[in-house]
Amino acid sequence: MMAKKYDAGRLATILLAPIVSEKGTHIADKHEQVIFKVAPDATKPEIKAAVEAMFKVQVESVQVANVGGKVKRFGRFTGRRRSWKKAYVCLKPGQEINFAAES
Repeated sequence: MMAKKYDAGRLATILLAPIVSEKGTHIADKHEQVIFKVAPDATKPEIKAAVEAMFKVQVESVQVANVGGKVKRFGRFTGRRRSWKKAYVCLKPGQEINFAAES
């Protein structure tokens, strides 16, 4: 399969933030996966291209999950948090992204 070329400006806006949590650390250790908060309109091929371009690693697969915003109360008013999308990026064996060293 031929890799599709994406606009570099578009790829820069796809990955919003890495998700660093207990669950994320456990998944990273056990399955060589990294979790990112991504743009709501991002597609799997775009996410793969963005991660490979930014971190110079090889991506095996990408799974995405849409996270619904929670309903929250503020006094007597109810509001809703924004929905967002997260991506589980599976790296090829031997590949690693270290966020602590890059800051």
